[in-house]
Amino acid sequence: MASKKKFSESDTSRIIEMAWEDRTSLDAILRVYGLNESNLKLLMKKELKPRSYALWRERMKNSNLRHESLRPEGITRAFCPQQYKHKK
Repeated sequence: MASKKKFSESDTSRIIEMAWEDRTSLDAILRVYGLNESNLKLLMKKELKPRSYALWRERMKNSNLRHESLRPEGITRAFCPQQYKHKK
């Protein structure tokens, strides 16, 4: 069943960014935005160009980082320390 939740433009942009990131798990997207894998696929298909969607799906299929339970031991975070800059 498709998600009926409407996201703001900035939330949609962030969801797409998270979905493309190698270290962001699908579990993290579910926790933050409430989108399970099926609904994320629907959102991505709607928002991306067909070729971009196909590339993203291929990337997802080949990644062992997409689900936290499948990650190799030692990978415990969804982003690298330099990803988010803090103001001094």
